[in-house]
Amino acid sequence: MIELRQLRAFVVIAEEGHITRAAARLGMQQPPLTRLLHGLERDLGVPLMERFPKGVRPTAAGTALLAEARAVLQRAAGINDVVSRAARGEQGKLALGFTSSSALNPFVPSVIRTFRQSVPGVSVVLDEAGTAELVDALMHERLDAAFVRSQLAHTTNLTNLINTPGLRVDTILREPMVVALATDHPMAQASGSPVPLSSLASEAFVLYRRPAGPGLYDALLAACKAAGFSPTVAQEAPRMTATMSLVAAGLGISIVPASMARLRGDGVVYRTLSGCPGLLAPLYLASRITDRSPILARFIDTVVKQATRDDKQMAD
Repeated sequence: MIELRQLRAFVVIAEEGHITRAAARLGMQQPPLTRLLHGLERDLGVPLMERFPKGVRPTAAGTALLAEARAVLQRAAGINDVVSRAARGEQGKLALGFTSSSALNPFVPSVIRTFRQSVPGVSVVLDEAGTAELVDALMHERLDAAFVRSQLAHTTNLTNLINTPGLRVDTILREPMVVALATDHPMAQASGSPVPLSSLASEAFVLYRRPAGPGLYDALLAACKAAGFSPTVAQEAPRMTATMSLVAAGLGISIVPASMARLRGDGVVYRTLSGCPGLLAPLYLASRITDRSPILARFIDTVVKQATRDDKQMAD
């Protein structure tokens, strides 16, 4: 087997054209260097150097080896850097998931952009799905982390996301909920004052299906109950973004995270709510605890630091 030290010795001998000068450059004695050259020639089965009274020069086979040896040594020299970068979480891949509503919060694209700019050597792969699908992908190691809105993952083998073994959940932020109305709805034409939640008791609601967003769904029902009514659910949609099309079509109203207003779709007006102090839309980052890579640790650190910084700016 050819060793790197043999190739390194051969390259220096070829560059110096003299065994003694090559030995001095390598900081070794001439006899061991000569043995390295002879061993390489024996391993390859061909002479690599022509000997002359005043030095040596590569044979045709040696000239061919010289270019390859330099390339091999250059790649070998870069291994330490590659390994070090990977250990620091600066090289590799991050598989990141998100629900449709969480991606609309400006924090999510902002922190992903910050992370990519700080570690351009990391490839970020994104996937959108419902909460249950994202948690399943986390548990089966198809994803490293996911932005979700719910603490609950309703699948056949998962109950409470917070208590699911192998998962860590960080609370990133909580934002208010707003009511989405068709532009021709009477409340859409009113002043900009907040809409009391209790005033929506007689309205038909358009909601995203509970498995897609169980946390927000349950929070909304609880808030309505506290306001003295149970909402009449006229339509359900597979994604929160799809509910806006149904609202615009006049099939009902919906209550969504305030960041959904960034969609600015035609036919929908968003109004703030009152009389529902506990109705907040959380944003969580779920990630695996086991087999945590340096890249994932670096991403979580970026998320937590940016969330802390944003909270401080809002407080100021």
